[in-house]
Amino acid sequence: MAILTARKATKRFGGLIAVDELDVEIKEKTIHSIIGPNGAGKTTFFNCVTGFCRPEEGGITLNDHSLVGLLPDQIVRLGIARTYQNIRLFPSLTAIENVLVGLHCHLKAGYFGIVANLPSTRKEEKAANDEARGLLKFVNLEGKGDSLAKNLPYGEQRRLEIARALATRPRLLLLDEPTAGMNPSETQMMMNFIQHLRDELGITIVLIEHQMRVVMGISETVTVLDYGKKIAEGTPDEIKRNPKVIEAYLGKGSAAEAHNAEAHNAEAHNAEAHNAEAQGTATHKES
Repeated sequence: MAILTARKATKRFGGLIAVDELDVEIKEKTIHSIIGPNGAGKTTFFNCVTGFCRPEEGGITLNDHSLVGLLPDQIVRLGIARTYQNIRLFPSLTAIENVLVGLHCHLKAGYFGIVANLPSTRKEEKAANDEARGLLKFVNLEGKGDSLAKNLPYGEQRRLEIARALATRPRLLLLDEPTAGMNPSETQMMMNFIQHLRDELGITIVLIEHQMRVVMGISETVTVLDYGKKIAEGTPDEIKRNPKVIEAYLGKGSAAEAHNAEAHNAEAHNAEAHNAEAQGTATHKES
C-alpha cells in the first residue's frame, strides 16, 4: 500500500521545469531512494512534499490526503518530517532543546498554563523532556542532552537532526543526503541506523543520496530523476544495469560501453555453457 503518491507533479521556476510530470508511489514501511545527477529535481520534490514549494500542476497525497496548498506545519502534523542536505540545527541550543522544538507541535499548554505554572503544564513538560531524552538515547546520544548542538561532532549532529525530526512523530521521514560529508565508517553506521529506524519504528523512509553504496545497500526501491523527469524506477539491481541511468550519470558513450560489456558477458556465459555441454557429450560417447 502506498503512503505517499505523486501524480503528474510539476514545479516550475520561471522557464525552468524543476519537477516535470513526476509520478511516484512510496510504499508503506519501505526504504525508497530518489537519485539523479545534480539539478535533477530531487530536493525540489522534497520541498513540494513538505509545503515549501507548491506544484503548479498535478497532485501529491499522503494516504489519499492532498498535501498541495498546505503549510509546512500542517504537513508535519499529518505525519511527514524531514532533514536537510546542510544541517539545520539551532547551534546555540542544547541537544535536548533541539529535540523539544520538534515536540512543540504536539504540546497543548497555553500561555495562561505556562504563566500560572499549572500542574497539567508541569506534567506535560516532564513528559516532553522524558520523550526527548528517550529519542536522544534512541539515536545514540544518551548523556549528550546538555551539550550545545554546535559542539557535537558532525556525525552526532546528523543524528540529532534525525532525533528532532522523529520528535514530530512522523509516519514518513524524508532524509536529504544523510551521509553527506561522512567518512566510510560513519557512513556504514548511518546505513545501519536508517535500517534500524524502519525496522524498529515502522517508519517509511525516503532518502536522497549520492553515494551509490548507500542507495544499493539499503533501498528496496530506487527512483531516478534527470532534468526533473523520472527516467527509471525499480530494485537496486535493476537500476544499476539500466542504460538510461548510466547515461544520465556518465554520458552516452559509457552507457553504450556498459551495454556492450553486458552483451559480451552474456555471450561468454553462453559459450562456456555450450562448451561444457559439448565436453559432457564427448565424454559420454567415449565411455
